[in-house]
Amino acid sequence: MIELKEKFSVPAPPDEVWPLMADPAVVAACIPGAELTELTPDGAHRGKVTFKFGPTVAVFRGETRLTYDHPVKRCLIEARGIDQKGASRARARFEIEATGADTTEVSMQGGFEVAGPLEMFASAGGVHVARALLAEFAGNIAKVIEARREKGVDATVEQAPAASGTKILGRALLDGARGIIGGKKGSE
Repeated sequence: MIELKEKFSVPAPPDEVWPLMADPAVVAACIPGAELTELTPDGAHRGKVTFKFGPTVAVFRGETRLTYDHPVKRCLIEARGIDQKGASRARARFEIEATGADTTEVSMQGGFEVAGPLEMFASAGGVHVARALLAEFAGNIAKVIEARREKGVDATVEQAPAASGTKILGRALLDGARGIIGGKKGSE
């Protein structure tokens, strides 16, 4: 399993951010290319995530189980999916927690794995792609808060467009370069 431990900030207090992060429809709308399609009778959320890499489009369909601990603003996310062509499978498990006062600090810790043709890509650059998607998500949550402050809680949440490989890979390469530069500074 590829481990990932990340933090991001949202310029609003946790009591304003957590209700959005605890709403699967809002979260899906803020993840580039994500779409909820069904809530199963046993409480799982089914949906899909679309990634575009030039002319290639990868669509993962799957299901997510969310276990909330609202008093401490924490959620366990367990997800699994298969790409539309059926050749690659993905599985993830993360714990998300929102803390802070005037600004919400969101921490995410867990891991993911991909098996099949996309496994080498996930192993080589999956962490960087995940970081780029998290940055997009954090920016989109901040936009939702802004819209709700201006237009009220009934402001519609627009779906984030499908994740563009060019944009994500650009951010991932930048993230990777920062890691290399940061690693060299730390080893000097």
